[in-house]
Amino acid sequence: MEYAIEAQYLSKTYGEGRTRVEVLKDVSLAVRPGELFAIMGPSGSGKTTLLTILGLVTEPTHGRVILDEENIYNGRRPDLQCLRREKLGFIFQLANLIPFLTARENILLPLELIGITGKEARSRATELLKYLEVADRADHHPEQLSGGEKQRVAIARALANEPKVILADEPTASLDTERGLSVMRLLRKLSNEKRTAILVVTHDTRMITEVDQVIHLQDGRIVDTG
Repeated sequence: MEYAIEAQYLSKTYGEGRTRVEVLKDVSLAVRPGELFAIMGPSGSGKTTLLTILGLVTEPTHGRVILDEENIYNGRRPDLQCLRREKLGFIFQLANLIPFLTARENILLPLELIGITGKEARSRATELLKYLEVADRADHHPEQLSGGEKQRVAIARALANEPKVILADEPTASLDTERGLSVMRLLRKLSNEKRTAILVVTHDTRMITEVDQVIHLQDGRIVDTG
């Protein structure tokens, strides 16, 4: 079966001897294209560490990450920065938009990093702003946008490189319930229509009504799936 991203027996350990801390312990998961997947757990359970490993930011101590059917850590040193730019999109708790750029310019920036510029880039940015229903805010700076609008622009930016996988770290934490649910429904729409695999880290049970699958982490281990 084709998966957009897989984790196989991931472990992550920091330190040695008495200072040794095992943050992740044999965590495995697999997410299909078009699937919305949630990772839940209390603070310190390993959620963010797992997300950074899947996002090719942190290297696991043991285990494998398979992205778009490519085994990332197989004894060689892949160009992780290139893989992140071309195959992954990231959404954060705070929108993390560049304050001196407009909404459109924030979307154009990742396109420039992968070599898409000019008319093609502007066309793609415009289409994404329309798709996310913030086209009328294209020339506004982040300080002129509401919290929900900022997150929609951030999602558009994450989609700019047409990623195989989007990783979202607490994307609704700074929003009220209504706006948070709106963002989750939007992620549901994206996974269905764009066939993008989306992994969402969240601690808010109100936000998982739209997901296809959820795992619960505790002390670095998966303790429940559903």
